[in-house]
Amino acid sequence: MIGAISSGRIADFIGRKATLRVSSVLCIVGWLAIYFFKGYVILDLGRFCTGFGIGVFSYVVPVFISEIAPKDLRGGLATINQLMIVTGVSVAYVLGTILNWRTLALTGIVPCIVLLLGSFFVPESPRWLAMVGHQKKFEDALQRFRGKDADILKEAYEIQDSIEILRHLPEVKMLDLFRRNYLRSVIVGVGLMMFQQIGGINGIGFYLSEIFVSAGFPSDVGIDFYAFLQVPVTVLGAILIDKVGRRPLLLISASGLFIGSTLTGIAFYMKVHELSPQWVPLLVFTGIMVYIGSFSIGMGAVPWVLMSELFPINVKGKAGSLVTLMNWIGCFVDSYTFYYLMSWSSYGTFFVYGAMCALAILFVAKLVPETKGKTLEEIQASMTTS
Repeated sequence: MIGAISSGRIADFIGRKATLRVSSVLCIVGWLAIYFFKGYVILDLGRFCTGFGIGVFSYVVPVFISEIAPKDLRGGLATINQLMIVTGVSVAYVLGTILNWRTLALTGIVPCIVLLLGSFFVPESPRWLAMVGHQKKFEDALQRFRGKDADILKEAYEIQDSIEILRHLPEVKMLDLFRRNYLRSVIVGVGLMMFQQIGGINGIGFYLSEIFVSAGFPSDVGIDFYAFLQVPVTVLGAILIDKVGRRPLLLISASGLFIGSTLTGIAFYMKVHELSPQWVPLLVFTGIMVYIGSFSIGMGAVPWVLMSELFPINVKGKAGSLVTLMNWIGCFVDSYTFYYLMSWSSYGTFFVYGAMCALAILFVAKLVPETKGKTLEEIQASMTTS
Protein backbone atom coordinates (compact mmCIF):
# COMPACT_ATOMS: atom_id res chain seq x y z
CA MET A 1 0.00 0.00 0.00
CA ILE A 2 2.89 2.38 0.73
CA GLY A 3 4.40 1.57 -2.66
CA ALA A 4 1.05 2.19 -4.34
CA ILE A 5 0.40 5.60 -2.78
CA SER A 6 3.90 6.82 -3.67
CA SER A 7 4.10 5.22 -7.11
CA GLY A 8 2.45 8.02 -9.10
CA ARG A 9 4.63 10.76 -7.62
CA ILE A 10 7.79 8.71 -8.23
CA ALA A 11 6.81 7.89 -11.82
CA ASP A 12 5.96 11.52 -12.59
CA PHE A 13 9.18 12.83 -11.02
CA ILE A 14 11.85 10.46 -12.36
CA GLY A 15 10.02 8.91 -15.32
CA ARG A 16 8.46 5.54 -16.06
CA LYS A 17 11.69 3.71 -16.93
CA ALA A 18 13.62 4.94 -13.90
CA THR A 19 10.71 3.93 -11.68
CA LEU A 20 10.80 0.42 -13.14
CA ARG A 21 14.53 0.25 -12.36
CA VAL A 22 14.08 1.46 -8.78
CA SER A 23 11.33 -1.11 -8.20
CA SER A 24 13.48 -3.87 -9.72
CA VAL A 25 16.38 -3.04 -7.40
CA LEU A 26 14.06 -2.95 -4.37
CA CYS A 27 12.65 -6.36 -5.23
CA ILE A 28 16.12 -7.82 -5.79
CA VAL A 29 17.26 -6.50 -2.40
CA GLY A 30 14.09 -7.86 -0.81
CA TRP A 31 14.44 -11.37 -2.24
CA LEU A 32 18.13 -11.53 -1.25
CA ALA A 33 17.24 -10.45 2.29
CA ILE A 34 14.60 -13.18 2.48
CA TYR A 35 17.01 -15.79 1.12
CA PHE A 36 19.92 -14.93 3.44
CA PHE A 37 18.04 -13.85 6.58
CA LYS A 38 19.03 -15.22 9.99
CA GLY A 39 16.64 -13.19 12.14
CA TYR A 40 13.12 -11.83 11.76
CA VAL A 41 14.25 -8.19 11.32
CA ILE A 42 16.01 -8.95 8.04
CA LEU A 43 13.08 -11.13 6.91
CA ASP A 44 10.64 -8.29 7.61
CA LEU A 45 12.93 -5.84 5.78
CA GLY A 46 12.97 -8.16 2.77
CA ARG A 47 9.19 -8.45 2.82
CA PHE A 48 8.87 -4.67 3.06
CA CYS A 49 11.19 -4.10 0.07
CA THR A 50 9.38 -6.62 -2.14
CA GLY A 51 6.00 -5.27 -1.04
CA PHE A 52 6.99 -1.68 -1.79
CA GLY A 53 8.45 -2.68 -5.15
CA ILE A 54 5.36 -4.64 -6.19
CA GLY A 55 3.11 -1.77 -5.08
CA VAL A 56 5.00 0.56 -7.43
CA PHE A 57 5.10 -2.01 -10.24
CA SER A 58 1.33 -2.48 -10.07
CA TYR A 59 0.86 1.18 -11.05
CA VAL A 60 3.75 2.00 -13.35
CA VAL A 61 3.68 -1.11 -15.58
CA PRO A 62 0.11 -0.68 -16.94
CA VAL A 63 0.64 3.09 -17.23
CA PHE A 64 3.87 2.65 -19.19
CA ILE A 65 2.26 0.09 -21.51
CA SER A 66 -0.78 2.30 -22.19
CA GLU A 67 1.41 5.33 -22.93
CA ILE A 68 3.59 3.56 -25.49
CA ALA A 69 0.97 1.36 -27.22
CA PRO A 70 -0.97 2.27 -30.39
CA LYS A 71 -4.70 2.57 -29.69
CA ASP A 72 -5.71 -0.60 -31.56
CA LEU A 73 -3.31 -2.76 -29.52
CA ARG A 74 -3.37 -0.96 -26.17
CA GLY A 75 -5.88 -3.23 -24.45
CA GLY A 76 -4.23 -6.44 -25.58
CA LEU A 77 -0.75 -5.27 -24.65
CA ALA A 78 -1.93 -4.10 -21.23
CA THR A 79 -3.66 -7.44 -20.67
CA ILE A 80 -0.35 -9.21 -21.32
CA ASN A 81 0.74 -7.68 -18.00
CA GLN A 82 -1.97 -9.75 -16.28
CA LEU A 83 -0.95 -12.77 -18.37
CA MET A 84 2.60 -12.48 -17.06
CA ILE A 85 1.26 -12.22 -13.49
CA VAL A 86 -0.84 -15.38 -13.71
CA THR A 87 1.98 -17.17 -15.54
CA GLY A 88 4.29 -16.20 -12.69
CA VAL A 89 1.77 -17.49 -10.16
CA SER A 90 1.45 -20.78 -12.03
CA VAL A 91 5.24 -21.17 -12.31
CA ALA A 92 5.60 -20.42 -8.58
CA TYR A 93 3.00 -23.11 -7.76
CA VAL A 94 4.95 -25.66 -9.81
CA LEU A 95 8.39 -24.63 -8.51
CA GLY A 96 7.06 -24.67 -4.97
CA THR A 97 6.49 -28.43 -5.26
CA ILE A 98 10.18 -29.11 -6.01
CA LEU A 99 12.11 -26.28 -4.30
CA ASN A 100 12.43 -25.31 -0.65
CA TRP A 101 11.10 -21.88 0.23
CA ARG A 102 14.49 -20.13 0.42
CA THR A 103 15.41 -21.26 -3.09
CA LEU A 104 11.91 -20.38 -4.30
CA ALA A 105 12.41 -16.85 -2.97
CA LEU A 106 15.69 -16.63 -4.88
CA THR A 107 13.90 -17.36 -8.18
CA GLY A 108 12.05 -14.06 -7.74
CA ILE A 109 15.28 -12.26 -8.60
CA VAL A 110 15.33 -13.61 -12.16
CA PRO A 111 12.45 -11.53 -13.65
CA CYS A 112 13.69 -8.47 -11.75
CA ILE A 113 17.12 -8.74 -13.38
CA VAL A 114 15.55 -9.28 -16.82
CA LEU A 115 13.42 -6.16 -16.35
CA LEU A 116 16.29 -4.09 -14.97
CA LEU A 117 18.60 -4.93 -17.88
CA GLY A 118 15.82 -4.79 -20.47
CA SER A 119 14.88 -1.25 -19.46
CA PHE A 120 18.14 -0.02 -20.97
CA PHE A 121 17.02 -1.19 -24.43
CA VAL A 122 13.60 0.49 -24.66
CA PRO A 123 12.77 4.20 -24.91
CA GLU A 124 11.07 6.25 -22.21
CA SER A 125 7.32 6.91 -22.43
CA PRO A 126 6.82 9.52 -25.17
CA ARG A 127 3.93 11.10 -23.26
CA TRP A 128 6.05 11.54 -20.13
CA LEU A 129 8.89 13.05 -22.21
CA ALA A 130 6.41 15.49 -23.76
CA MET A 131 5.04 16.37 -20.32
CA VAL A 132 8.50 17.29 -18.98
CA GLY A 133 9.41 19.24 -22.13
CA HIS A 134 11.98 16.94 -23.79
CA GLN A 135 10.79 17.62 -27.36
CA LYS A 136 13.55 15.85 -29.30
CA LYS A 137 13.53 12.78 -27.04
CA PHE A 138 9.73 12.69 -27.27
CA GLU A 139 9.80 12.54 -31.07
CA ASP A 140 12.62 9.99 -31.13
CA ALA A 141 10.86 7.72 -28.61
CA LEU A 142 7.53 7.88 -30.45
CA GLN A 143 9.25 7.10 -33.76
CA ARG A 144 11.05 4.11 -32.27
CA PHE A 145 7.84 2.70 -30.84
CA ARG A 146 5.91 3.17 -34.11
CA GLY A 147 8.70 2.07 -36.45
CA LYS A 148 11.29 4.05 -38.41
CA ASP A 149 9.07 4.39 -41.50
CA ALA A 150 5.85 5.27 -39.63
CA ASP A 151 4.29 8.73 -39.96
CA ILE A 152 4.01 10.04 -36.40
CA LEU A 153 3.10 13.67 -37.17
CA LYS A 154 -0.63 13.38 -36.42
CA GLU A 155 -0.17 11.37 -33.22
CA ALA A 156 2.66 13.62 -32.03
CA TYR A 157 0.51 16.71 -32.62
CA GLU A 158 -2.44 15.24 -30.69
CA ILE A 159 -0.23 14.32 -27.74
CA GLN A 160 1.49 17.71 -27.63
CA ASP A 161 -1.77 19.61 -28.09
CA SER A 162 -3.38 17.72 -25.20
CA ILE A 163 -0.39 18.26 -22.92
CA GLU A 164 -0.18 21.95 -23.84
CA ILE A 165 -3.79 22.41 -22.74
CA LEU A 166 -3.08 20.60 -19.47
CA ARG A 167 -0.01 22.76 -18.80
CA HIS A 168 -2.22 25.83 -18.44
CA LEU A 169 -4.28 24.20 -15.72
CA PRO A 170 -3.36 24.75 -12.05
CA GLU A 171 -1.42 22.02 -10.24
CA VAL A 172 -3.75 19.27 -9.13
CA LYS A 173 -3.88 18.22 -5.48
CA MET A 174 -5.33 14.94 -4.23
CA LEU A 175 -8.61 16.58 -3.16
CA ASP A 176 -8.98 18.09 -6.65
CA LEU A 177 -9.57 14.58 -7.98
CA PHE A 178 -13.05 14.75 -6.48
CA ARG A 179 -14.05 17.78 -8.52
CA ARG A 180 -16.66 17.31 -11.22
CA ASN A 181 -14.28 17.10 -14.20
CA TYR A 182 -12.28 14.19 -12.70
CA LEU A 183 -14.90 12.62 -10.44
CA ARG A 184 -16.34 10.12 -12.94
CA SER A 185 -12.88 8.76 -13.76
CA VAL A 186 -12.09 8.40 -10.06
CA ILE A 187 -15.40 6.63 -9.35
CA VAL A 188 -14.88 4.21 -12.24
CA GLY A 189 -11.22 3.52 -11.37
CA VAL A 190 -11.74 3.08 -7.62
CA GLY A 191 -15.01 1.18 -8.07
CA LEU A 192 -13.52 -1.38 -10.45
CA MET A 193 -10.52 -1.96 -8.19
CA MET A 194 -12.72 -2.48 -5.14
CA PHE A 195 -15.10 -4.83 -6.96
CA GLN A 196 -12.09 -6.74 -8.31
CA GLN A 197 -11.04 -7.47 -4.71
CA ILE A 198 -14.24 -7.69 -2.62
CA GLY A 199 -15.52 -10.38 -4.96
CA GLY A 200 -13.12 -12.66 -3.04
CA ILE A 201 -10.31 -13.36 -5.50
CA ASN A 202 -7.38 -13.18 -3.08
CA GLY A 203 -9.16 -14.89 -0.21
CA ILE A 204 -10.08 -17.77 -2.51
CA GLY A 205 -6.60 -17.87 -4.05
CA PHE A 206 -4.73 -17.79 -0.73
CA TYR A 207 -6.98 -20.40 0.95
CA LEU A 208 -7.54 -22.55 -2.13
CA SER A 209 -6.09 -25.71 -0.61
CA GLU A 210 -8.31 -25.40 2.48
CA ILE A 211 -11.40 -24.84 0.30
CA PHE A 212 -10.80 -28.04 -1.67
CA VAL A 213 -9.98 -30.06 1.46
CA SER A 214 -13.12 -28.79 3.18
CA ALA A 215 -15.19 -29.85 0.15
CA GLY A 216 -13.55 -33.27 0.00
CA PHE A 217 -11.85 -32.64 -3.35
CA PRO A 218 -8.13 -33.54 -3.82
CA SER A 219 -6.38 -30.22 -3.16
CA ASP A 220 -3.31 -30.94 -5.32
CA VAL A 221 -5.51 -31.69 -8.35
CA GLY A 222 -7.65 -28.59 -7.72
CA ILE A 223 -4.62 -26.32 -7.32
CA ASP A 224 -3.01 -27.61 -10.52
CA PHE A 225 -6.20 -27.00 -12.51
CA TYR A 226 -6.57 -23.55 -10.90
CA ALA A 227 -2.99 -22.60 -11.77
CA PHE A 228 -3.03 -23.80 -15.36
CA LEU A 229 -6.53 -22.58 -16.27
CA GLN A 230 -5.56 -18.95 -15.67
CA VAL A 231 -2.99 -18.78 -18.46
CA PRO A 232 -5.03 -19.79 -21.57
CA VAL A 233 -8.10 -17.85 -20.39
CA THR A 234 -6.01 -14.71 -19.82
CA VAL A 235 -4.54 -15.16 -23.32
CA LEU A 236 -8.12 -15.32 -24.65
CA GLY A 237 -8.92 -12.09 -22.79
CA ALA A 238 -5.87 -10.37 -24.29
CA ILE A 239 -7.05 -11.37 -27.77
CA LEU A 240 -10.64 -10.25 -27.20
CA ILE A 241 -10.15 -6.97 -25.35
CA ASP A 242 -9.40 -4.90 -28.47
CA LYS A 243 -11.96 -6.79 -30.54
CA VAL A 244 -15.08 -6.90 -28.34
CA GLY A 245 -14.17 -4.05 -25.97
CA ARG A 246 -13.63 -3.49 -22.25
CA ARG A 247 -17.27 -3.30 -21.12
CA PRO A 248 -18.43 -6.62 -22.67
CA LEU A 249 -15.46 -8.45 -21.14
CA LEU A 250 -16.17 -6.92 -17.72
CA LEU A 251 -19.86 -7.84 -17.93
CA ILE A 252 -19.08 -11.42 -19.00
CA SER A 253 -16.42 -11.69 -16.30
CA ALA A 254 -18.57 -10.32 -13.47
CA SER A 255 -21.47 -12.56 -14.53
CA GLY A 256 -19.19 -15.61 -14.49
CA LEU A 257 -17.84 -14.63 -11.06
CA PHE A 258 -21.42 -14.43 -9.79
CA ILE A 259 -22.22 -17.89 -11.19
CA GLY A 260 -18.98 -19.42 -9.84
CA SER A 261 -19.48 -17.95 -6.36
CA THR A 262 -23.13 -19.04 -6.27
CA LEU A 263 -22.32 -22.60 -7.38
CA THR A 264 -19.66 -22.89 -4.67
CA GLY A 265 -22.03 -21.44 -2.08
CA ILE A 266 -24.75 -23.93 -3.07
CA ALA A 267 -22.23 -26.79 -2.79
CA PHE A 268 -21.24 -25.83 0.75
CA TYR A 269 -24.90 -25.35 1.67
CA MET A 270 -25.52 -28.91 0.47
CA LYS A 271 -22.59 -30.14 2.56
CA VAL A 272 -23.74 -28.39 5.74
CA HIS A 273 -27.31 -29.68 5.34
CA GLU A 274 -26.20 -33.11 4.04
CA LEU A 275 -28.01 -32.80 0.73
CA SER A 276 -26.55 -35.13 -1.95
CA PRO A 277 -23.08 -34.98 -0.33
CA GLN A 278 -21.56 -37.07 -3.12
CA TRP A 279 -22.00 -34.11 -5.49
CA VAL A 280 -20.36 -31.53 -3.21
CA PRO A 281 -16.69 -32.04 -4.25
CA LEU A 282 -17.44 -31.86 -7.97
CA LEU A 283 -19.74 -28.86 -7.56
CA VAL A 284 -17.13 -26.94 -5.53
CA PHE A 285 -14.46 -27.76 -8.12
CA THR A 286 -16.76 -26.60 -10.94
CA GLY A 287 -17.68 -23.39 -9.11
CA ILE A 288 -14.05 -22.50 -8.40
CA MET A 289 -13.00 -23.21 -12.00
CA VAL A 290 -15.85 -21.06 -13.37
CA TYR A 291 -14.83 -18.36 -10.88
CA ILE A 292 -11.13 -18.25 -11.77
CA GLY A 293 -11.79 -18.58 -15.50
CA SER A 294 -14.23 -15.66 -15.34
CA PHE A 295 -11.82 -13.55 -13.32
CA SER A 296 -8.96 -14.24 -15.73
CA ILE A 297 -10.87 -13.25 -18.86
CA GLY A 298 -11.84 -9.77 -17.67
CA MET A 299 -11.92 -8.66 -14.05
CA GLY A 300 -8.26 -9.51 -13.52
CA ALA A 301 -6.81 -7.30 -16.25
CA VAL A 302 -9.43 -4.84 -17.51
CA PRO A 303 -9.56 -2.64 -14.35
CA TRP A 304 -5.81 -2.07 -14.71
CA VAL A 305 -6.21 -1.29 -18.41
CA LEU A 306 -8.92 1.29 -17.67
CA MET A 307 -6.92 2.76 -14.78
CA SER A 308 -4.10 3.49 -17.23
CA GLU A 309 -6.48 4.99 -19.81
CA LEU A 310 -8.94 7.18 -17.92
CA PHE A 311 -6.80 9.92 -16.35
CA PRO A 312 -5.11 12.89 -18.09
CA ILE A 313 -1.35 12.89 -17.70
CA ASN A 314 -1.41 15.92 -15.35
CA VAL A 315 -3.42 13.93 -12.77
CA LYS A 316 -2.34 10.41 -13.69
CA GLY A 317 0.26 10.23 -10.92
CA LYS A 318 -2.05 11.18 -8.06
CA ALA A 319 -5.14 9.47 -9.48
CA GLY A 320 -3.26 6.29 -10.36
CA SER A 321 -1.72 6.17 -6.89
CA LEU A 322 -5.17 6.52 -5.31
CA VAL A 323 -6.70 3.81 -7.50
CA THR A 324 -3.77 1.44 -6.94
CA LEU A 325 -3.87 2.10 -3.19
CA MET A 326 -7.57 1.20 -3.10
CA ASN A 327 -6.77 -2.05 -4.91
CA TRP A 328 -4.23 -3.06 -2.27
CA ILE A 329 -6.53 -2.00 0.57
CA GLY A 330 -9.23 -4.21 -0.97
CA CYS A 331 -6.69 -7.03 -1.28
CA PHE A 332 -5.80 -6.70 2.41
CA VAL A 333 -9.44 -6.63 3.55
CA ASP A 334 -10.35 -9.59 1.33
CA SER A 335 -7.39 -11.69 2.46
CA TYR A 336 -7.78 -10.81 6.14
CA THR A 337 -11.53 -11.46 6.38
CA PHE A 338 -11.77 -14.69 4.39
CA TYR A 339 -10.86 -16.99 7.27
CA TYR A 340 -13.35 -15.28 9.60
CA LEU A 341 -16.10 -15.39 7.00
CA MET A 342 -15.54 -19.12 6.46
CA SER A 343 -15.64 -19.66 10.24
CA TRP A 344 -18.97 -17.84 10.30
CA SER A 345 -20.52 -19.70 7.35
CA SER A 346 -18.86 -21.54 4.49
CA TYR A 347 -21.80 -21.17 2.12
CA GLY A 348 -22.60 -17.68 3.40
CA THR A 349 -19.07 -16.56 2.44
CA PHE A 350 -19.59 -17.44 -1.21
CA PHE A 351 -23.11 -16.01 -1.28
CA VAL A 352 -21.64 -12.71 0.00
CA TYR A 353 -19.05 -12.82 -2.78
CA GLY A 354 -21.82 -13.58 -5.28
CA ALA A 355 -23.75 -10.53 -4.08
CA MET A 356 -20.65 -8.35 -4.55
CA CYS A 357 -20.25 -9.71 -8.09
CA ALA A 358 -23.91 -8.93 -8.83
CA LEU A 359 -23.30 -5.33 -7.71
CA ALA A 360 -20.22 -5.28 -9.98
CA ILE A 361 -22.43 -6.16 -12.97
CA LEU A 362 -24.69 -3.18 -12.20
CA PHE A 363 -21.69 -0.89 -11.66
CA VAL A 364 -20.16 -1.80 -15.04
CA ALA A 365 -23.48 -1.52 -16.86
CA LYS A 366 -24.25 1.93 -15.45
CA LEU A 367 -20.90 3.72 -15.11
CA VAL A 368 -18.00 2.13 -17.00
CA PRO A 369 -17.27 3.69 -20.44
CA GLU A 370 -16.07 1.85 -23.52
CA THR A 371 -12.55 2.93 -24.51
CA LYS A 372 -11.81 0.48 -27.33
CA GLY A 373 -10.35 2.10 -30.44
CA LYS A 374 -9.89 5.57 -28.88
CA THR A 375 -6.67 7.45 -28.22
CA LEU A 376 -5.82 8.28 -24.62
CA GLU A 377 -6.51 11.94 -25.39
CA GLU A 378 -9.99 11.15 -26.77
CA ILE A 379 -10.85 8.99 -23.75
CA GLN A 380 -9.73 11.59 -21.24
CA ALA A 381 -11.52 14.42 -23.04
CA SER A 382 -14.78 12.47 -23.00
CA MET A 383 -14.46 11.65 -19.29
CA THR A 384 -13.75 15.22 -18.19
CA THR A 385 -16.58 16.73 -20.25
CA SER A 386 -19.27 14.13 -19.52
